[in-house]
Amino acid sequence: MPKPKLLDQVRDAIRVKHYSMRTEEAYVYWIKRFIFYHEKRHPLHMGEAEVSKFLSHLAVEEKVSASTQNQALSAILFLYQEVLKQELGWINNVTRAKKPSHLPVVFTKEEAKSVLLRLEGTKWLMASLLYGAGLRLMECLGLRVKDMDFSYSQITVRDGKGGKDRLTMLPASLKEPLRKHLEKVKLLHEQDLKEGFGTVYLPFALAKKYPNAEREFAWQYSITV
Repeated sequence: MPKPKLLDQVRDAIRVKHYSMRTEEAYVYWIKRFIFYHEKRHPLHMGEAEVSKFLSHLAVEEKVSASTQNQALSAILFLYQEVLKQELGWINNVTRAKKPSHLPVVFTKEEAKSVLLRLEGTKWLMASLLYGAGLRLMECLGLRVKDMDFSYSQITVRDGKGGKDRLTMLPASLKEPLRKHLEKVKLLHEQDLKEGFGTVYLPFALAKKYPNAEREFAWQYSITV
């Protein structure tokens, strides 16, 4: 049996560690960038010098932010340590991207309301959850129907930052809009099932543990339509 391609090995290693899909996409992207920058040389034939040159290129020529440069470094370290099983030495002579000195902009309550008043439908509902429940964008998009508890006025965030679950509040003002939205989602799901669709992705081998769950309404993504 042929050995999987390098990027497939990266994806497999990431999924074994249960990293998020966004992390997988980012790591694969930066590893590809690293390889293509060095004219498609295999990482086994490269080392600290090539990593330093690539990171400096990002800072000097592409003028990426410090956080972006750090993400690229994390991806490359993951490649060498977790996939190739090689330890990189100390990475010297890297031109570091500068961290911004300005403070982040935070909306006032009135400004947030002003933004929400200009939205409608699903976009309004998503923005309201981000603001009212303190959700990150991907956490909001990943909410499933079963994660919303109207009785206890709470939302369960699964596999959030750091791979952790947490509870957050379900604002009272969003209960009725969410109920109406989920009624539409259920109708759409039932129609999909009739047409031979209606299944949803289940993480961490849950599809084997709960064979029918991928078709159940409770497991469907709630922010849709």
